[in-house]
Amino acid sequence: MPESKLRRSFKWLRQLTRLMNGIPDYENYVQLRAVSHPGEPVMTYEQFFRDRQEARYSKRQCTTRCC
Repeated sequence: MPESKLRRSFKWLRQLTRLMNGIPDYENYVQLRAVSHPGEPVMTYEQFFRDRQEARYSKRQCTTRCC
């Protein structure tokens, strides 16, 4: 059964709000892994969240001249 417009709009708004607040979107990650890398392991939510936090706040991975 196709998703209703209201449900799709809610999912889009939720994703937008999370991205604006810096909260990673685990559901999109899982979908992308299934399409791009089928059969490969997928991180748990906790692993994914930790990985995204480290990528965002770790000074070791700084790619700008701010550090």
